[in-house]
Amino acid sequence: MNTDVTSPNSKPALLRQLGVVSATALVVSNMIGTGIFGTTGFLAGDLGSPGLVLWIWVVGAVCALIGAICYSELGINFPSSGGEYVYLTRAFGPTWGFMTGWVSFFAGFSAPIAFSALAFSDYVGYFFPQLRQANAHVFAGSGEWTLRFGGAQVVSCSLVLLFTVLNFFGVQRIARIQNVLTSAKVLVLTTFIGLGFLAGQGDWNHFSMNATRTASTPIFAQFAVSLFWIYVAYSGWNAATYVAEELRHPSRTLPAALGIGTALVAALYFGLNLIFIYAAPLEDMKGQVAVGALAASRLFGPSVAGIFSALMALSLMSTVNAMVTIGPRVYYAMAKNGAFLATAAKVHPRWHTPVMAIVAQGICTMLLTITPFPQLVVYVGFTLNFFAVMSVASLLYFRRRPGWQKLRVVSFCYPLFPILFLLVGVWMIVQGIQLKPYISLATVVTVLTGALVYHFRIRSHTRAAPVVETY
Repeated sequence: MNTDVTSPNSKPALLRQLGVVSATALVVSNMIGTGIFGTTGFLAGDLGSPGLVLWIWVVGAVCALIGAICYSELGINFPSSGGEYVYLTRAFGPTWGFMTGWVSFFAGFSAPIAFSALAFSDYVGYFFPQLRQANAHVFAGSGEWTLRFGGAQVVSCSLVLLFTVLNFFGVQRIARIQNVLTSAKVLVLTTFIGLGFLAGQGDWNHFSMNATRTASTPIFAQFAVSLFWIYVAYSGWNAATYVAEELRHPSRTLPAALGIGTALVAALYFGLNLIFIYAAPLEDMKGQVAVGALAASRLFGPSVAGIFSALMALSLMSTVNAMVTIGPRVYYAMAKNGAFLATAAKVHPRWHTPVMAIVAQGICTMLLTITPFPQLVVYVGFTLNFFAVMSVASLLYFRRRPGWQKLRVVSFCYPLFPILFLLVGVWMIVQGIQLKPYISLATVVTVLTGALVYHFRIRSHTRAAPVVETY
């Protein structure tokens, strides 16, 4: 199906304009964000051991690479925008497809965008302390469950608004901005790692210095729960699947973008965690959101640390832009098939972008900036892991179909890759239910609400045409 040209009487559609570089940039930018810039400080308290902190990032990298491999095969067979929505609709029916899109709106994109924007404000807070999350005014709740509003929320909402508006004006234009921001991000991080080891005032003894654990959970179980943080950090490995309908030659572009982007980010994540621990002992990192700023200060002193804090804030801008771009494509794909609000399927006739979907996501994201950071991260990780497990499970079903295009890398040791991904994912779900029952309940409520909305409001309006277009 050629979407490059539309006739005068046809509806505006998305265009195939993105190549390997732009698609890989989306993957890299979508992955490198709040997870790496704000996770290690919480892992320090949960795990208490430098070795375990490093190993959990390795396990996360392996899972992300396996997931990317499995999603590549799904993506070349269903090169339509929407990602998990497309796969679960085809495998298990429209109710499951709607639920994953419903969850994506809240937990898949809006909440992670809010996290990244809040982390951006914490790095800017190096220069203006009043902009840090910790200094925001608590206006509701107590303890771990608080709602805050202050300078951090103002800065975060402003950043989200900026990229929401920029995304109105065409994916090709925003892709150019994304490529520049991604290049700057990778350059900043590699420079930080290189200079940190060559010229920084770190100490290799930090790798043998444990921290006092803040969690009383046994390590085996805590490792599984902490993987939710890692899952959020690596969650962008499937980013290119959400814009599959706008990729040139998707059968080649999609696997390349997913594989290259995930491998590059995995290497950067491991290097960054090495430099974080080299810079400061785990005990000093516990509970720190802007752990990169702490590491830069210890390595280079306050003056140089300010430069790196500014550059890390710039890197987070890239993450926000990537997710603001990708999310609306999921809602667009759903609405186009009658499984979401009809306005989300409207494409601007001049810019060829789903403007209403972009606006809705921006509003939801700005509201979520007032919510508690750590609890929502676990909620997002739990929810995304569940639907990724379902999507990879669908591959086992699809591979029995005649005419299914099989990737060699999946066939090489099939079904080892999907089975490994499923085992880790199910282990995380079981431990999450036992150790975080309220967050697990919130996930169940979100999913069931999506099912109810579909059956009582959407289903009767869903057209009888095939649910997902194939190309």
